[in-house]
Amino acid sequence: MLRIANAVLARLPEPLHALVLKHHELLKFTVVGGTAFLVDNAVFYGLKLTILEPKPVTAKVIAVLVATIVSYVLNREWSFRTRGGRERRHEAALFFLVSGVGLVLSSAPLWISRYVFRLETPDVSLVTQEIADFMSAQIIGTLIAMVFRFWALRKWVFPEEKAHPGRLRLAPTADATDEAA
Repeated sequence: MLRIANAVLARLPEPLHALVLKHHELLKFTVVGGTAFLVDNAVFYGLKLTILEPKPVTAKVIAVLVATIVSYVLNREWSFRTRGGRERRHEAALFFLVSGVGLVLSSAPLWISRYVFRLETPDVSLVTQEIADFMSAQIIGTLIAMVFRFWALRKWVFPEEKAHPGRLRLAPTADATDEAA
């Protein structure tokens, strides 16, 4: 996979090559997001069209939770693998906290569409309901949550280590314990 990515990168014209290198985290985050989007859609529609037909918001919440787990693993191991420095438990807790806010942001447009604008059967046709669900949950909600998550993940979950020069170390160094004594 890395070999393919390097081959594609080598064939890009210089201005585009430099731009890709400059924004490599954003591009990786976008690929991870696309993967999570596919997982989200598959779970959302799988549940919404079967066992959770009368509860689309519940189906969306479950879909986002599954996609969030996939997203954490891929972001930790690929998109932001050179960032961080936190204990994995702390990092994962922050990731899921940020994703919880993202869950609210991605579900809110669907909730508004269904329960404020009443874009559901029998008030509207089934086709209108499905288009409204897709646009509000899968497009608008996903875009809002994506922008928030990219900003929050870089700022709090996977910060650059040098961005926190005064933070506490996980374990004291030999020099620090000698000075304290």
